Amino acid sequence: MIIDVNVSLSRWPFRRLSGDEPAALVAKLRGNNVVQAWAGSFDGILHKDLAAVNFRLASDCHTHGGGLLLPFGSINPKLPDWREDLRRCQEEHKMPGIRLHPNYHGYKLDDPAFRELLQLASARKLIVQLALCMEDERTQHPLMRVPPVDLAPLPGLLAQQPQARLVILNAYPQLPVEKLHPLSLAGQIYFEFSMTERVGAVARLAAQVSFPRLLFGSDYPMFYLESAILKLSESGLTEAQTKAVCEENARRLLMFAKPAIAVGY
Repeated sequence: MIIDVNVSLSRWPFRRLSGDEPAALVAKLRGNNVVQAWAGSFDGILHKDLAAVNFRLASDCHTHGGGLLLPFGSINPKLPDWREDLRRCQEEHKMPGIRLHPNYHGYKLDDPAFRELLQLASARKLIVQLALCMEDERTQHPLMRVPPVDLAPLPGLLAQQPQARLVILNAYPQLPVEKLHPLSLAGQIYFEFSMTERVGAVARLAAQVSFPRLLFGSDYPMFYLESAILKLSESGLTEAQTKAVCEENARRLLMFAKPAIAVGY
């Protein structure tokens, strides 16, 4: 069984993707032994009305997921009333966490707004997913060039907030996995492998961040779900290690947010 911590609903604004309809996405996940998927929304990247984005996300997960989809709301700390958006994510939509896109939303990780967001989310026991990028810079629309997130300020920030639970999404291929090792020591930080490239990528990433911090992530439908499954199958992990990466590590992390989802979807 697989818990996929990185899927997205709605439509990528620059092209249609196979699986960008909720029913098709759920069918694909179920057909590949995915029993739970942590879902964000593509709309949360460019839309300004994030309250509406998060409402649609929660509704779609409830309507189409049948218990499979867990919604992770979008928060932009540079927009007015973002604290109310954060409250709604937990109290109204019963979300276990949030998903952030600092590079698209125009702030860096040393921004005081991000520090406050991380502190408030952690106090609410919300898992924070941090997307480093959405696609390779070479495939981006020429009028929408967005560099990946600079992780340099993160270790110092996490040292000040040990209660935070952070998941790194989309660690782009140009980022050497060796640079993730010191980050993995900075706090309760987890990593998924959807954009990690080269043969043996999963095993190399695990060697840097440790198996308890490694999660299954596909970035579906932006990437092929089968690509993540193939990376895992060729990794050479033992059966116990594979089970930990596919399911157990995510379930243990989700316990951090259990009060938020006790009556959720």
